[in-house]
Amino acid sequence: MNSERKSSGSDGTRTGPPRDPPLHLHSLSIKGFLGIDELSIPHLGRATLLVGKNGVGKTTVLDAVRTYASRASFICLRELLSGREEIATGKDADGEDVSLFDGSALFHGRDTSGDALISIGPLDGKDRLRIRIVSLNDEPDSFAKGFYARSLGPDGRVMKVEFGNSAKLLPPSPNSIPSKVMRFPEENWEESMPELACQFLETGLLGNADVARIWDLITLTDDEDRVIRAINLATDEEVDRIAVVRKGRGNGKATDGHRVVARLSGHKQPVPLKSLGDGVVRLFGVSVALAGSRDGFLLIDQAESGIHHALQREFWRMVLRTAEDNNVQVLATTHGWDCVRGFAEAAVDLDTVEGVLVRLERKDGRTCAVDYPEDTLAVAARQGIEVR
Repeated sequence: MNSERKSSGSDGTRTGPPRDPPLHLHSLSIKGFLGIDELSIPHLGRATLLVGKNGVGKTTVLDAVRTYASRASFICLRELLSGREEIATGKDADGEDVSLFDGSALFHGRDTSGDALISIGPLDGKDRLRIRIVSLNDEPDSFAKGFYARSLGPDGRVMKVEFGNSAKLLPPSPNSIPSKVMRFPEENWEESMPELACQFLETGLLGNADVARIWDLITLTDDEDRVIRAINLATDEEVDRIAVVRKGRGNGKATDGHRVVARLSGHKQPVPLKSLGDGVVRLFGVSVALAGSRDGFLLIDQAESGIHHALQREFWRMVLRTAEDNNVQVLATTHGWDCVRGFAEAAVDLDTVEGVLVRLERKDGRTCAVDYPEDTLAVAARQGIEVR
């Protein structure tokens, strides 16, 4: 199903040709993943804002989409579990220090027995990502099987990731795997799968290395202009240019990393971007992440962080417009009513970009989704109706 381009007729209904290109996920089904036993979201938009009480699973939805976009790459899963403090430091079979990756922590209730399965993808069942624990004995011969069997034995248990007609094997834990195995480059596996671009943004900036990489790609492009316009939403003095520079040397020693500097209109010397305030930093981070996730996903946790309530409408207009231009699908979470109202107002303002609000709630121990179409959002925004 293609998401439809919004165009309101006199009766308020949506008309117009199918969006080209279609959304990466027009709906979302999550089963057996982390704290979610089963969740169905029937409709996603170009941007989808998730609301709900603490602990209901909003961030878990972002983690599920992140896993889907990466096709469950080992790097993604390691970062995801590290962020949840599910990774410990220990020794591998060689006696070397290693981060202990426990694949069972990905499964709902840590249950990896029997038919335990993680499934993430659209509701129609096509192109779903599936993860299960399997025995090497039951797998057809492949380079990865032989690679792990040398350390785990022929009946060792590994994670099997399936997407479409492709499959790959990942170690469920490196406790008994020599460190040289963990360093084996995943991109060389014959079962590797093409990933979608995906940026995961918490509060503040992306990592300095990611910012520097993306900035090199967007310098002197329309994306650079969009970044400048975005940060000027939150500044009293106009920013003319942005640069990402190496930190250079400190105390006579080389210093790794980069920093972001801005040149203000009428000023000769650049200033650190962070000196311009949290709002500027947040707007810069989101706009750069939008540029870096072209043709993929941007996931924003706590979208309201650092953005003044008076800027929420313009912030979301920037996000929706750029997402449409760059073919980015945005999923974000919030606790703030000002963020919800700004999102609703921006979605109603822009005729060609669809914004969807989804409230997650717990019923009888299960996570459920309630979606709000834009006409309902418009009424809620005008009348201050609580939808969180």
